[in-house]
Parts: sequence; structure tokens; C-alpha cells
Amino acid sequence: MSEPPDEFEWIARVLRPLAKNAPEALDLSDDAAAIPMRPGFDLVVSQDGTVEGVHFLADDAPDLVARKLLRVNLSDLAGKGAEPYGYFLAIAWPARFGWPEREAFARGLEEDQAHFGLKLFGGDTTATPGPLVASVTILGWVPAGRMVQRAGATPGDVVLVSGTIGDGVLGLRAAKGELVGVSYEQSAWLAARYRLPEPRLRLGNPLRALAHAAADVSDGLIADAGHIAEASGVGVELALDRLPLSEPAQAWLATVADPVAARVELATGGDDYEVVCTASPAHAGELIAAAKAVGLAMTEVGTVTAEPGVRVFADGREVAVARRGYVHR
Repeated sequence: MSEPPDEFEWIARVLRPLAKNAPEALDLSDDAAAIPMRPGFDLVVSQDGTVEGVHFLADDAPDLVARKLLRVNLSDLAGKGAEPYGYFLAIAWPARFGWPEREAFARGLEEDQAHFGLKLFGGDTTATPGPLVASVTILGWVPAGRMVQRAGATPGDVVLVSGTIGDGVLGLRAAKGELVGVSYEQSAWLAARYRLPEPRLRLGNPLRALAHAAADVSDGLIADAGHIAEASGVGVELALDRLPLSEPAQAWLATVADPVAARVELATGGDDYEVVCTASPAHAGELIAAAKAVGLAMTEVGTVTAEPGVRVFADGREVAVARRGYVHR
């Protein structure tokens, strides 16, 4: 193992090149960045972190850890209908992360900065005797007053979700080598979905134009639909039969003894990083078509009700759900 770099070596050699196209970062030579205002837009700010052994596996490649860290934060922007702008990075390195590991981490940041049009503005770096811990504060722009909030769902709305649900929880099991009932190729695909989610940023314009409320699906579809309901002062009813499932998830579902319990697991497992939203019945079809036009699927999975709470149904019968989604303790 090579000698770990000190804080200032790391910044100068690895992080400063990532900020070369960000004059706001002041060449990472100051304690703060200077963010200019953008007339006609609101600045959307969110933060998410990652902890080794909690959000990723200890043997995951450092570049993939970095890319997932950016992408889970970008998913928050996607759920707000926001356009990516830049980010601040705080990271605590274990001693075992020397130059090769840190440079690989930076390569992951560089790759997704280029892919998503992000800029590094600054942050903090330190050492830790514990596991790797990193956090990103993400910034995005949205036309003034147009951010799609969790609050805003109204009774009678349709609940829709992008992409497919359940790949995250199955992907974690696949990454651990614990998933049975699917082919090697399907297992590898699911593990890749877990390690490298795709934030649904292309939904920004359709969400702002047509959705009443939205959130990204990080804790689980049932939990995050419930967050919308709670913020809006309404209820939601979700139909497990309508869950959009990938081919590998369908293959796994076909092998289980209790398909209803399995669908509950898929809807509560988290790490999908899709977008759940509500829209009026008159606009739901238009939203589905607008999503399709940018290469994404959206599926109706439920309705918004006046009575608060979350109710889940399968085969026309209500299903008791003990845990709506992932919760940190």
C-alpha cells in the first residue's frame, strides 16, 4: 500500500484539476466558492452521503463508489425537475486508501462530471480510522417558482413511477452473491444497476409542466410515495400488480413461493433512484408520452386519496406492509 497523501497534496494534485472549468471554485484556493445568481432561476440545493458497508460494499471499485455518490445526489435534482450545476464534496479517507485508490475515486468523479455537466466547487477532506465516508452537496437550477415539491398532490391524482422498481434491492443481493433464481447475465445486470444507478434528469421538463408533486425513489416506492402523501396532506393507494419490473426482476419473481410478499420486497427495498410523481388524470397520459419522447417509461401505479395514509393492494386485496422502505437507525 502506498503512503496516503496529505490533505493539501490531494487537493492540489487530484481535486484542483476537477475544478478547472469552474471559475466559481476560485481554483480551490479559498475556504469558499462564489456562486453567481442566475436571473429567472432558483438554486436547488440537496445533500446525500455514502458510507462503506451501508451504501456500498467494501470491495466496490473506488471509481464506481464516486460515480454512485454523484448519481444518488443527481437523483434528488431529478425528483425536483432541476438542471445539474455543480457540487461540493466532503470525504473522510481510511488509511488504506492511498494514491491509487484516491486517484481512481477522482477518475470516477471526472467521468460523471463530464457526463452530467457538473462542476466541482470545493468541499473538505480529512482522514478517519473508520470506514470511507463521503458526502456531496449538489446544486441545480430550476426556473423561478417551478421546482416540483413533494407537497402538491391532490385527491384524484394518478401516481406514476419512472423506469423499473426493485432492481436496487435485487442488485444488492446480486452484488453480494446472494441472489438465486436468475441467470449469471441477469445477476450481473442487477448488480450493475445497484452500483451505478441512472438519475432520471431527462424528466425535468415533463415534471415541471405536468406533475403536481414528485420525489426520487431512494428509500423504496411505498416509502417515497408516502413522503409525497404526508407532505401534501393526502393519502395514496398503490397497486403492486402494476409495478414496472425489469426482465431480471420478472425472472426472479417467477421463482418465489409468495409473489405478493416478493412484490412488497421490491417496492420497499430502495436504491432504485427512479422518480415517483402525481398528476391529474387529464395529464397522466400526456406525462407518459412526454417521458417516452425522452426515452423513459412511466407507469401508473396508484391514485391519490383524500384520506391520509398509504394503502397497498395486490389482486384487489389490501396488503399489510410492516415496513414501507429503508430507514437508517
